[in-house]
This record gives sequence, structure tokens and C-alpha cells, in this order.
Amino acid sequence: MSTFALSKNHVKPSREVVLDALTGNLCRCTGYKSILEAASSACENRVEDHFTKSEDEVCRLLDDIASKNVDLELTGSGQKYFLPSNLESALRYRKEYPDAVIVSGSTDVALRQTKKGEHFPLIIDLSAVKEVKQFSDNGNQFTFGAGMCMEQLKTLAQDRLPALHIMLSVFGSLQIRNRATLGGNIGSASPIGDSLPLLFAYNASVTLISTDKSTRTLPIGDFIIGYRQTALKPHELIYSVTFPKPPSGLVVKSYKVSRRKDLDISTVSAAFALTMNEDGTVKSIVMAYGGMAATTQRALQTEEFLRGKAWSVENIEKAMTLVEEEYQPLSDARSDAQSRRIAASNLLLKFYNETH
Repeated sequence: MSTFALSKNHVKPSREVVLDALTGNLCRCTGYKSILEAASSACENRVEDHFTKSEDEVCRLLDDIASKNVDLELTGSGQKYFLPSNLESALRYRKEYPDAVIVSGSTDVALRQTKKGEHFPLIIDLSAVKEVKQFSDNGNQFTFGAGMCMEQLKTLAQDRLPALHIMLSVFGSLQIRNRATLGGNIGSASPIGDSLPLLFAYNASVTLISTDKSTRTLPIGDFIIGYRQTALKPHELIYSVTFPKPPSGLVVKSYKVSRRKDLDISTVSAAFALTMNEDGTVKSIVMAYGGMAATTQRALQTEEFLRGKAWSVENIEKAMTLVEEEYQPLSDARSDAQSRRIAASNLLLKFYNETH
């Protein structure tokens, strides 16, 4: 299926495009080289298939369905599922069913039901609401709709927020990025959510919209209030996420420690944002870590130590010790607490090595 989709969208894809398309397909029975060569060959030697003749008509029918702007309601197996077609309907459902689980791509919640056996009596799916998929650039800030899928966000971020683009390149797989949404990744408030440390580093803020259509905006640090807990109220939805346009001289990078490069939950993640003074001292620095506490947290004491000091290996080595002392991470199946501390301090060293 992945190769089929690739062949329908690319004629002569680069190796990077082929690799990205097949990232979600892990095979132990043969070598990857032959699979990649087969996928490339399928794209270069395209032939008509039994879908070709009907493609235009299928596209027309899908566009027709999308244009009808009709809400969908399904009931079965003790569940009620609502698919609002626009923001007004979504807010109406939110007001009527404040206890409903909110999903968009549902790459997280769906697994809770299928893998963990959780039951959700009420579900509101925002995946058809176009108003939460918009992008705007007013010259001072970039605003991304909370319903925007991660793959579209990755494309838009490439020249605007490069560190975010790079991080999203190893966010799940292409299939997952085409479903997962920015709002969903934030709303899950996971301490190892891939996007969260970068949102801290970029000083992002979250805009919430109420059922009366009023809005309020919170810094990302105020929106995440606990382990998988947010400041979202029962009458609100996540509407958009705003990033101030990075000022000249700001260096932002993110890192992820995991057992595999692709398709793996992070053990520890980090994002750094650094601005230097002309004399080589630190003007400002943000150090945000995931996997080190119940929520994504900044290393505030270490930041304070580094501000105003020379960006030198001597000061970084002292800061590494502070990072390890600043967190009390848990031990679990992925890593023990001490290994997490060492990984966190080593990521700071890695950032220094790439920026000095």
C-alpha cells in the first residue's frame, strides 16, 4: 500500500522520498535494498491499473462529499461518534457533550481503545473541520491551525521554523504524519510528546476557542499543567498554535534519544534556543526537556547559570552537572533514571558542539 501510494504521487522520487514513504514498513525477512529498488522501479515504470480509469471520477465524488458540509452522527456498541463538518457544529457538539473525547487524527486515542481496551462513550472528531487547518503569516508570527496534520506542518515549517521541520522528519512515519495533528500532539500532554520541547524553545502559544466563540491564548508552559493534563476547559477546543517569528541570530535545535531513529517513542528529548551577545556570552537560552519529568519542563536553574557567561566548554561542563541535578526522572522499561540524567546532560553537550 505504501509503494502504491508512492507510485501514484511520484514519477522519479529521490532515495530520501522513497525511504520516507516506506519508513513505517519494518521487515525482518529480507534486505531493505531490494525493497527500495522495487519501489523506485514501480514509480519509474508506471503502468495503468484498474484504478486509473476511475481516478478522476473518484476525486470528483470525494470533492462532492466534502462540499456537502453535512455533520455525521453514528451510534453503536455503546458509543456515539460525531463528525462535525465545520467549526460552528464542532462548538455546538462540544457544548452539548462536554465529557466527550476530542480526536482529530486519533493516532493516540484510537490505540487506547484498540490496544488498551478503553471505552469512550462519546467521541467528537474534528478531522473534517477546515477552520482549524488554516495557516497564516502576519510578518511577526506564524499561526498553524490545531487540526493541521503533521506532514503539512512539516512542509510549512521547512523555511520558517527549520528545527521543527527537522524534528518532524522523524516523527512517526509518513502515514502517521498524514493523520496526526498538531493540536492532538499538544492536547495529549504526554511528557514525551515530540513537538512539545520545540514549542517551548520557539516560545509558542496555544489559542483556545470557547463554545461562545470567544478565545484565550496561553503560553505553552501554562497550557500543560500536569501529566497528560492541560488547561483546556470543558467548553473549549484547541484552535491554533502561534510561533513568534524567530529573531535574527536565534539558534534552535532539537534532539531525540530513542532505540530506533524512526517510529519510536523517545526516551529523552530536548530542544534548545540560544541567542549570543557580540562578546561571545549567552544573551538568552531555553533548555526544554521531555521524558525527564511528568511534563515537558525547562531546565530553569541551568538556564540562569548560563546566561551572561561565555559559551565555552568549561561552562557547559558545569551546566551538564546542573542539568543532572535539576531533574528526578523515573525509571521504566525504556531507561533508568540515571541514564536519563546522563542523556539529558549529553544532549546539552551535543548542542554546544554544534553551535560553538
